[in-house]
Order: sequence, then structure tokens, then C-alpha cells
Amino acid sequence: MKVSEELKDVMLIGCWILLSMMSIFAAYLRDQIRELEPLRARLVVVSEQCEKRILGLREEERVEIGALKQECQHRQKVIENMRETQSALQTQVCCLQADLAAQYLMYREECDARKLLIANISSMSYGPDEEPEEEQEEVEIEDPVKEKLALKVCREDLTKAQVELNRLHAEYGDVVPRRDWETLDHTHKENLLKLETLQKDFDQMKAEYDTLLEVHKQVTTQSDSLQGELEGFKEASTPRPEWEQCADVLGGSERWADLSQGQSSQRRLEILLAELGGKNSEFFTGLGTSDDVPIYLRYEGQLKNHRLKKNEVVRILKEVWKEKVIEDARRNESSNLPEFLRQHLESQYGEKAGEWAYSLVEGIRQHQKDDSVSLFNDILTGKVDESVYHGQTHLLSNLLKVLIHSDSTESGMLSVQDFRDDLQMAFPLKRAQDIDELVTTAQAELDNNGGSLPYQRLYTEDADGKHKDFLNLVKKQASTERHMYISQLRTQLGGKGEVTVTDLRAAFKNIDPSLEATTLDWVLTMAFQIHQEELEQHTTQMDTELALQNLLAVNVTRAGPAPQQD
Repeated sequence: MKVSEELKDVMLIGCWILLSMMSIFAAYLRDQIRELEPLRARLVVVSEQCEKRILGLREEERVEIGALKQECQHRQKVIENMRETQSALQTQVCCLQADLAAQYLMYREECDARKLLIANISSMSYGPDEEPEEEQEEVEIEDPVKEKLALKVCREDLTKAQVELNRLHAEYGDVVPRRDWETLDHTHKENLLKLETLQKDFDQMKAEYDTLLEVHKQVTTQSDSLQGELEGFKEASTPRPEWEQCADVLGGSERWADLSQGQSSQRRLEILLAELGGKNSEFFTGLGTSDDVPIYLRYEGQLKNHRLKKNEVVRILKEVWKEKVIEDARRNESSNLPEFLRQHLESQYGEKAGEWAYSLVEGIRQHQKDDSVSLFNDILTGKVDESVYHGQTHLLSNLLKVLIHSDSTESGMLSVQDFRDDLQMAFPLKRAQDIDELVTTAQAELDNNGGSLPYQRLYTEDADGKHKDFLNLVKKQASTERHMYISQLRTQLGGKGEVTVTDLRAAFKNIDPSLEATTLDWVLTMAFQIHQEELEQHTTQMDTELALQNLLAVNVTRAGPAPQQD
């Protein structure tokens, strides 16, 4: 009995140890799943971005190739028309030459016949003894035999000249006049230069496309591998609540982290229920269709609340920007964002556009801490001009193009010095300390201590579509430089209470002499809120601070280095 009791104790201890090991292993698998879930969402976002960029590059190549083909066809038509004109003119020249030869022959024959007739009449009118001396001398001078010989020699010369003319016509009939040849040669050289430029641009775009395609393949391979591992972990582990999804409902991952840090599952559930207590409305009430309601919210009745998550809000905003850029390029003018948002939602969701409009506005309100969402809201409500968004997009895309162009090996890696030089090339007006700050931030983000930098990873986004520290710093520096530019303009105005178009134009030229005339005109129209046609006739003064506030709401940047001051 004593042995059996000891055996039972040993078995119980073994079972307890086995259960403890299984619990530890299960906790480890849960941690692995929790770490891999955000990476999966990130890979999906990167894959979508790569596909969109590839499609955009293909569309741009197709448009450029079509334009080149049309230009070549136009040049060929011009050459054919000139050849036809030359052929017609040559035919006319041949006809005129033949007519001239016939007329000249008739004239010579008529002249010779007239002289012979005069000589015959003279010989018949006077006898041999009665002819005066002068007439005899004239007859001797105009001897018919000599005249016939001269006529024969002239006809032979004419025949030789005609043969020579025909030979020249046969040899030089297809010769182009030198003036036409020089014109065509100049046009040909210009077309060759344009073709070389376009070929270089095409080769560069093709290299960028190949790089993006290779990155897309690598990301797809990693995604498939991680997806397989994730499925394996899911099969081997017990499902747990995905608490990170609560961040989309409660105003962002930072706020949810503050609320749930160090809390148990039960406590997290209580916090979530408490936070959702005031957000459980299932419907919105439409504001009506009056003119004081924004056009994208002009709906009536009860509208369902779709409770959009943050990644859904970011996805919809990206779709709106993408479609708007395409539509503006097609129409060759910028459309109004509130009106376009309403058109986009109606085309996407039809009769449910009102529900999605109110749900989207509510999602934007909840996620104001996100830079892209906050910027979209400011542009939608008219606080900021749309040029600020396009300026940020151009800034980041231009930097990526410079980095890809510098990567001659197409390995996706750059040394720290090359990366610094590329930053200086992309941002030639930045100070040295700003460049150093960007390099330091990039190294910290990539966990790099002086080796090569995988620069493409700097353009990845998190699960919520937010940029990381490096790109946020680029945008932050651009905003700071824009505010400094306006501050320099305020100082240049010298404390004037009111300004005119002439005053503001002179101030801009003093602080930024490199600013182009067309850009300056656009800036002045934004400052005074007038059309460009009214710019020259506008003499009304405007409050200085109001004009500067208008400039802060648009993408006004320095065009060249500041002038040297004594």
C-alpha cells in the first residue's frame, strides 16, 4: 500500500510538470502569433502599394509610347506631303522647260526665215550694176550661206544644251533643295534628341519598375512563408482575443495601450465595455439637404453606423485620393474635394452612400491623431489647401526616385555616405544638421550601426497605414521650413498692417529671387483669394496677417537659396 501511494504521488508530480510545460509552450505560441499578426497586415499593405505603383508606371509608359507613336506618324505624314509637293513642282518644271525649248526653236526658225526673205527681196529689187555700195556690203555681211552655217551651228549647240539639260534632269531630278534639306535635318536632329531623352526616361522607369517588382516578389515570398507559419501556430494553439482590434474603436493604438497596459483579460473587457457605453449608437440622424450642410452629408433619415476601423478609414481615404488624382488629370483641372467625395461614395455604394459618408466622418473624427487622416479632414473642411497633400506626396516620391536612381546595383542597399549624398541631392536647400538628423533617424529605424541601409524599408507602413519615424520627420521638416519661409516673408514686409499685390510680389522676390513668375502668380492668387485674371488689376489692400494665414494653408516652399545679406 505504501509503495502504491508513493507511485501515485510520483505520477501526480509528473502530470503536474507536464501540464506546466504545456502551459508555458502555449504561452510562447500565443506570443508568436501576437507578434506575427501585425506583420501580416503590413505585408498586405506593402503588396497593395507595390501593385498600385506598378499599374501607375505601366499606365504612364503606355501614354508616353502612344504620344511618341502619334508624333512619328505626324512626322511621316509631313514628309510624304513634302515629297508629293516636290514631285508636283518637278513635273511643272519639266513641262515649262519643254515649252521653252519649243518656243525658242520656233523663234530661231522664224528669225532665220525673215533674214532669208529680206536677202531675197534685196537681190531681186536691185541689179548687179545698180546696187549701192552700202547694200553690197550688207549682202556681203549677211551672206545666206554663212547664215545657214551659223543656224546649223546654233541648232547643234541647242541640241547639245538640250542633251545636257536632260542629263542634269535625270541625275538631279530627285535632289532636294538645300534649304528644305537643312530644315528636315534640323527637325530630324530635334526628334532624335527627344527620342534619346524619352528613351533615357523609359530606361530609368523600367529600372524602377524592375526594382519594385523584385521587392514585390520578395515581400510576397515572405508573406507566404509567414502565412504558413501563422497557420501552423493557429492550429497548434488555443485562440485568444485579439485585443489590438479594440484600438480602431477607441481612438488609436496609443490610447488603447494606455488603457490596457498591464491589465488582465477581465479588466480589459470591463474597460472596453465602459468606453463603448457612449458609442453604442447604431444609427446616425441625417442633417438634411440645406445649403449650410456640407454637400457630402446632405442626407435625411436614419443612417446605419458601419463602425469603420482605422485601417478601413485609411483605405477609403487612399482610394478617394487615387481616384481624384486620376479624374483631375483627365479633366486637366482640380475638382472640389467635398463634391468629389460625395460622387465617389455614390459611385461605390449607391443608395447606401449616406451611411458610408456619416460612418467615414465619424471614423475621421475618432482618428485625428493620424497625420494622413487629420490632413484629409483639414482639406475637406477647407482649413488647408489640397496643394499641401500633393506637396507631401511629391516630396516623398521624389526622394524615393533619387534613392532608386543612386542604387546602381539594384540591391536595395545603400551605404550611409551614399544615403547622405542622396538626401542632399533630393533636398538641396536643407541645412547640414537637418540632413544629419534624417540620417540618424533612418539608422535608428533600421537598427543600423554604420553598415549598408535597406532604404526601401523606410517606405513601409504599419498595420494602420501610418508612416514610420523617418518619413514623419521628412514631412515635419518640410512643414517647419514652410513656416520659416512665411516668417521671413513677414519680416520682409516690415510690420505693414495692410499689403497690396505689388508689396507682396516685391517681398517674395527679395527673399526668394529664384521663384518662377508662374509660381509667384499662383501664390499671390492664393494669398488674396482671387483669380489669376484679376491679379494685374487688383489694387485693394488686404490685412497682412490674413494674407499670411492664407499662405500657411497652401504649399508655399522656397524655390532657391536665400540671398546673401551684408
